[in-house]
Amino acid sequence: MLMKFLPALVLLLLPAIAGAADISGVPRIREGDHIQIGHARIRLGGIDAPAADQLCLNTKGERWTCGVVARDELIKHAGGKSWACHVRQTDRRGRQVARCEVGGEDIQKWMVANGWALAYLRFSKDYEADEKAAREAKAGMWQGAFIAPWDWRVRNKKTAILGAVNPPENARAILLASASGPVAPSPDCTIKGNVNRSGECIYHQPTSRWYAKIQMKVSKGTRWFCSVEDAEAAGCRETRR
Repeated sequence: MLMKFLPALVLLLLPAIAGAADISGVPRIREGDHIQIGHARIRLGGIDAPAADQLCLNTKGERWTCGVVARDELIKHAGGKSWACHVRQTDRRGRQVARCEVGGEDIQKWMVANGWALAYLRFSKDYEADEKAAREAKAGMWQGAFIAPWDWRVRNKKTAILGAVNPPENARAILLASASGPVAPSPDCTIKGNVNRSGECIYHQPTSRWYAKIQMKVSKGTRWFCSVEDAEAAGCRETRR
């Protein structure tokens, strides 16, 4: 009798099996919302954290590399531990969008509640209450001034300035810039990106022929990348010389 109903039972279970595409292991944490486990690149769904070269202002109105700090806080909290990521879909950059846990703790919830990421309300309202709590507690980025990561990526000059600090008049220009000073924002973010005369974004690895000659200045449209994948995802190609 069991064998008679087995095919039907398998069919009923197929959707659950298909939706249970889990990835687990100890990740390499690339940014506050981007990790890699093995060959799988994973985007933490429902949140948006600052990129490694995004700048914020502290309580004194001074610049600081909040993107690097957000990543490093995640590393301190959950780096070196085994993660379990429940994949929901694949984004346009080929990354697995997932909800990740460490020892039963929702990592996205922790990032938003501690002020190191925002709830990405365009895609999910799962962490809206956590963002409100972080804002009221002036946690993480909320203690100073910053712009939303999604506005920073497109350099939206009309974006609102978020945070608890009354920013200086030139705050928007500062916050829309990237940490493109002569020194990399982090020791593992040393790939240089610049725009050539044709308007193309080119990236240069430390071993590239012209690497030392690329001057990292905001006015020249340069920026630092932490990986080749990040550079190519931003629309840059590797130098041909």
